[in-house]
Amino acid sequence: MVDIRAFYHNTNPRKTLDLARPEDQALYIDFSALRQQDPIAPLQAGISFFSPDEPTCQLFTGHIGCGKSTELSRLKTGLEAENFHVVSFAASDDLEMGDVDVGDILLAIARQISLSLEAAGVQVKATGFHAFLRSMNQFLNQEVTGLAVNVPGFGEVGFNEQDQSLSLAMGIGKITAQTKNSLALRTRLRDYLEPRTKGIIDAINTELIEPAIAQLKAQGKAGLAVIVDNLDRVEDALKPFGVRQQNYLFVERGDQLRQLNCHVVYTIPLNLCFSGEITRLAQRFGNPYVLQVIAVENRDGTVNQAGIAKLKELVLVRAFPELAVAEREGAIGQLFDSEEALNQLCLMSGGHVRELLMLIQTWVMGERTTPLTRAGLDAAIRAQRNQLLKSIDPEDWPQLRQVHRSQQLSGKECYQTLLRSLLVYEYCDQAGSWFVVNPMLRGVKELQDR
Repeated sequence: MVDIRAFYHNTNPRKTLDLARPEDQALYIDFSALRQQDPIAPLQAGISFFSPDEPTCQLFTGHIGCGKSTELSRLKTGLEAENFHVVSFAASDDLEMGDVDVGDILLAIARQISLSLEAAGVQVKATGFHAFLRSMNQFLNQEVTGLAVNVPGFGEVGFNEQDQSLSLAMGIGKITAQTKNSLALRTRLRDYLEPRTKGIIDAINTELIEPAIAQLKAQGKAGLAVIVDNLDRVEDALKPFGVRQQNYLFVERGDQLRQLNCHVVYTIPLNLCFSGEITRLAQRFGNPYVLQVIAVENRDGTVNQAGIAKLKELVLVRAFPELAVAEREGAIGQLFDSEEALNQLCLMSGGHVRELLMLIQTWVMGERTTPLTRAGLDAAIRAQRNQLLKSIDPEDWPQLRQVHRSQQLSGKECYQTLLRSLLVYEYCDQAGSWFVVNPMLRGVKELQDR
């Protein structure tokens, strides 16, 4: 018997699987055999096999919602199994993604490292860093003294620059929590931080990271690794000085992001892999590792049966996590009125995991009982297609028609517009990449040849 509520809960597209938890591990499907390479294996090897005692800095990217956070959870679990202390966090929890600077990222990393070390019982004095935080508080004195701010992990905390009892994590959190919601405060703080960026990096290294690694190794740990997720969500806004925010952070200021003396993995926007700055980016960090969308069709337009089969596994394990793999196939009739409906669900997702989960939830919400019907799926598809159509500018249609005809995508702006908005997916095989229009748009009149 299908528990429709549990199925709905298990297909929440906003939930990242935490592979350290057995109940989440049971829901995980390994797609690496369908990708040209497992992107997590080289990331992990770069840290634990090739350079365990030397700092590394690597980049990870892919379509938003294609499963990067879940794969990074697998990286965290793998590194912890090799005895690394791993600090993994979502940058969007600390930062305003429409307005980010290098100093913001560095402070967020310092806060999360400090928070994780405190939880692990590793104590670092960081006397100079504490003094630096007090000077920041004093600089912001007119705006923030006496205010109470909600610091993630600590709750409501009053603001008083004379208070020297705060932990490093709380001290940084008080500042970043307040400035995240105030453009004026962010601007004022950056005026203070910008000429001191090198000093911030030195303080993080000498007073936080290096003493922490020494203590961790004394406890038998292999080292310290930091995974900064969700930086791929940084908006491509134009900075006041005329540089796009994404290029500014990872290309113009990339050298500073890679100066931390521990292992660091940053997620970055997929757009950067299709920009004119990819060479400079690779010179600073090495080539980014890309998590590919699962191909549901081949270059010749035929259905990719291996991709569909693996996506069906993902759907069925979310519905029947308690059943053995061999038993799930036999339970399809309990969940859907036909296997053809399940096949169509996977095909219309385009192989994009979050799109697949969103489509399931729209379908389940519409019917709220099983077996789910093909008519209910068609209604869910229409609803999501209508939402997608509303996001398309008229000037995008000529390029979409070209992609539909040629399977190619040309022009930096097209990459940034069509890929980021999930209007186009990139698939990859041994011959290289090709592009397809989101299957939700197949058949709409605007996509037909003109």
